[in-house]
Amino acid sequence: MVATSSRDVFINCPFDEDYYPLFQALYFTIASCGFRVRCALEIDDGSEVRFEKILRIIGQSRYGIHDISRTELDPTHELPRFNMPLELGLFLAAKRFGDAHQKKKACLILDFEQFRYQKFISDIAGQDIKAHHAEPRRLISVARNWLHALTKRRTIVGGDAIFHRYQKFSEELPYLCDELEILPEQMTYADYSNLVTGWLRSTK
Repeated sequence: MVATSSRDVFINCPFDEDYYPLFQALYFTIASCGFRVRCALEIDDGSEVRFEKILRIIGQSRYGIHDISRTELDPTHELPRFNMPLELGLFLAAKRFGDAHQKKKACLILDFEQFRYQKFISDIAGQDIKAHHAEPRRLISVARNWLHALTKRRTIVGGDAIFHRYQKFSEELPYLCDELEILPEQMTYADYSNLVTGWLRSTK
């Protein structure tokens, strides 16, 4: 199997409009802590099957942040959404059955409420599930604290500091989009990634 990168953090979360503010906050936090975000949105390659892409990214990522808060019934089809629990299972299986590189994996599991997961995925009972209550500030704090505890990096500032930086970045984001001649609602994943990276470098 491939070696994992200690810089890479795999994000397993919904990519819909309702979750997007949390995704943006989580992306900013990971980048602020000096890590590289990996997720299924990073490559728009029609020749690569999505499932194979996810397997490849999971294999390359030392760390994973998995938000299982969106397993409710889809309002259109009235069926549950199992993508996030599935990808969590793939990550845990890679750690359990993989080679020495894969066994170094570590993951953070998130939910809306701390013990809600027991109603729909009881097999992970005993895991330390963290709650974000759909609040970007709380999510930033939880993700930052986990990354810091895991790696002991002295360059990782406190959660409040990251949140205030994120607020400032969010205020400037419309103007940054203007410079690229795009509307904020038309930003692609690559656009957002480049803007976060550039802003963090310019404000060091």
